[in-house]
Amino acid sequence: MTVTIVLVYQSLLGIYGDRGNAAVLTKRLEWRGIDSRVVVVEPGQTLPADGQVYLLGGGEDLAQTTAVRELTKDGNLFRAIDAGAAVFAVCAGYQICGTTFTIGENDDVVPGLGILDVETRRGDVRAVGELLYRWTTPDGTESLVTGFENHGGFTRLGADARPMGVVEKGIGNGYDRTEGAQQGKIVGTYPHGPVLARNPDLADHVLQLALGHELDPLPRPAIDELRHQRIAAVRAS
Repeated sequence: MTVTIVLVYQSLLGIYGDRGNAAVLTKRLEWRGIDSRVVVVEPGQTLPADGQVYLLGGGEDLAQTTAVRELTKDGNLFRAIDAGAAVFAVCAGYQICGTTFTIGENDDVVPGLGILDVETRRGDVRAVGELLYRWTTPDGTESLVTGFENHGGFTRLGADARPMGVVEKGIGNGYDRTEGAQQGKIVGTYPHGPVLARNPDLADHVLQLALGHELDPLPRPAIDELRHQRIAAVRAS
């Protein structure tokens, strides 16, 4: 099996280096002997409906509304989700997965893709800086997630979505101490980094959602040591 990873609209949702999340996923698959391919799709091009992972990154207001319009018109993201694909969305990508979000100086409310039961409104401060949150993994253990947040929107979760974790440092969703959201195989979170490079457990979680089974552990002492140093630096800042 070849795992297809689809990078969605990099000209719109790829301005914060989130493309690196695809490189992390492909490398972690390669280390396990699993073939993969990355497909980059831009507005106006047909999104493949047979991918296993769809990645959405950060972008500005116009990029968000354009991405929603194009993805809705294309329709294949919804078909892929219905077929069991996983979606990993960062920052603006996270916001547009929700039911509604706001744009512009007048905070106009616009519809999102509706694949996550969340809504985003402008917050009373802008969240900029290192973010650290405690994520409870599917097996019940705790993993720390670290990254850099830069967003003006605050996100409130509905009944069908559950938060990814509890914020230790930073703002996250903003209305409370939660960060991110997951609903089925749809995962949204705010930090960049790229976030999957900083957090291998989270990267494997995305792959396991896509593949439908657990993956064997992948010890990488050097990566673990760098991660511990970064977490310590965030906590000390």
